[in-house]
Amino acid sequence: MSRTFDELVAEADAVDVSGWDFSWLEGRATEERPSWGYQRLMGERLAGASAGLDIQTGGGEVLAGAATYPPAMVATESWPPNVAKATALLHPRGVVVVADPDEPPLPFSDGAFDLVTSRHPATVWWTEIARVLRPGGTYFAQHVGPETVFELIEFFLGPLSGELRRKRHPEEETAEARAAGLEILDVRMERLRMEFHDIGAVVYFLRKVIWTVPGFTVDAYRERLRDLHDLIEAEGPFVAHSCRTLIEARKPVTGRS
Repeated sequence: MSRTFDELVAEADAVDVSGWDFSWLEGRATEERPSWGYQRLMGERLAGASAGLDIQTGGGEVLAGAATYPPAMVATESWPPNVAKATALLHPRGVVVVADPDEPPLPFSDGAFDLVTSRHPATVWWTEIARVLRPGGTYFAQHVGPETVFELIEFFLGPLSGELRRKRHPEEETAEARAAGLEILDVRMERLRMEFHDIGAVVYFLRKVIWTVPGFTVDAYRERLRDLHDLIEAEGPFVAHSCRTLIEARKPVTGRS
């Protein structure tokens, strides 16, 4: 027998959502991956760096996938449960995890790093990235692109404005990076199919990726969740699309710091 709406929602509302591991969704939701393989490319760059900084590292899962770290390697994270997870995962490998509010200024001196990385930062503080990079240093990151999971967001919040649809567009991000004094070396964007196979997967996703539907709780959105459950039961998986941007920028050897 298929599980009821209440059973699926109760299970997903009780599970731990700390860290940045989505393995709980296996068999319940799918998402295509970008063609470039960010973690592999990040690892290659870390292996050649002398001092690295991973911003908004989450639970450290992505950074932990690198085979080699620079002699000096630091990661920042703001959410206390993730700080604890990242410390437990990365400290044995010599990575210093710093609790940081993800707001300027970064707690590091000018020119402290020759490589700054980040996967899916909530906010990108370009002037701070430029400040902590050494001349000739690079920022290498995978960002969440424009209109990510808007199908799901609009199901709960209604139609979104053109301004919100433009947010995180690579044209705007690269303009902000250049304004901070960085040179763009590479930028790519891909849209990727997502499928949610049951309402529990939706609840878990919205609890974990908290900026998708700000302030989301099961109690606040129970009736809309029930509507979506009925839709999935009648028509099959709910389809949305994520967007990912790969961006690499360099701080000039001479010029503005």
